[in-house]
Amino acid sequence: MVEPLAFQDPFGRSVRYVRIAVTDRCNLRCAYCMPAGYLGGEHPQDLLRFEELRTAAAAFVRLGVRKFRLTGGEPLVRKDLHVLVGYLSAFPEVRDLALSTNGVLLRREAARLAAAGLRRVNVSLDTLRPETFKRISANQSLARVLDGIAAAEAAGLAPVKINCVVMRGVNDDEVCDLARTTLTRGWTVRFVELMPMRQNPARQRELYVSAEEIRARLVAEFGPLAEAPAEEIAGPAREVRIPGARGNVGFITPLSHTFCASCNRVRLTPAGQLRLCLFGEAGADLRGPLRRGATPDDLVAILQAALARKPESHRLALGHSGPEAPVAMAQIGG
Repeated sequence: MVEPLAFQDPFGRSVRYVRIAVTDRCNLRCAYCMPAGYLGGEHPQDLLRFEELRTAAAAFVRLGVRKFRLTGGEPLVRKDLHVLVGYLSAFPEVRDLALSTNGVLLRREAARLAAAGLRRVNVSLDTLRPETFKRISANQSLARVLDGIAAAEAAGLAPVKINCVVMRGVNDDEVCDLARTTLTRGWTVRFVELMPMRQNPARQRELYVSAEEIRARLVAEFGPLAEAPAEEIAGPAREVRIPGARGNVGFITPLSHTFCASCNRVRLTPAGQLRLCLFGEAGADLRGPLRRGATPDDLVAILQAALARKPESHRLALGHSGPEAPVAMAQIGG
């Protein structure tokens, strides 16, 4: 196996993980991700084709990337996503290939994705209550999401990770109920702090619940939480376990405890723009070179030059999104 090339930023952080957003469209309307009035900004001809993504992935793999996650919008609204999964799983160097989804279409696609080489799924699930689900997502698909999770488990896409964005007065009273599911199921339930979008960052002050507050509620309910070992190529979550539980509980803390110092990832938008930071615009255009016939070697040089501009940290703060924040999370894939 060929030794990977250097893919390290000016602060000594090596990039091993790429999040690939395949669409900015979604079949739900969760306000924290797709605010009112946002309909998806990318035209179909602007999206990177799966063959182009395979070329980009080859360059990333040469640079030492060992983990890919497919995101959106909702990635399963992109037709024949299993084809891209097959392309990515064909790289022997890749150790983890996962999908972030809202789960609505997962029952239909789970077996085909698993057969193509997908290993795991992360499912966005902010509530276990149908009425709250409809309030958050403007949709009544909770039963379909739960059915999709069951299909993913049956297809071997496990352990399933559940991402819950906690919002005060909306679903914060469910954190113990969601955590309790890990007692009998092998899920990892991860509580995510609400992040500000450029459209309405001030409203975040009303809704924000810190990870410390969530953890304190869990300790009061379940007792001391044991630290869980980190994955080999870990994302930003820090995981714990309720005593005797089959699964884990995690916390993703972009505001209260930034994970910038250990950042090991970059993002590729649906239109082929490399983003070096979750809420930073600095990066590089890959679509243009790809449409002009760029090879993986050509992209390696572009990626190495771009990584030299990766910022040390984001500039998010409670109630302030910063000028580089997107209008909608769906634009960058989270």
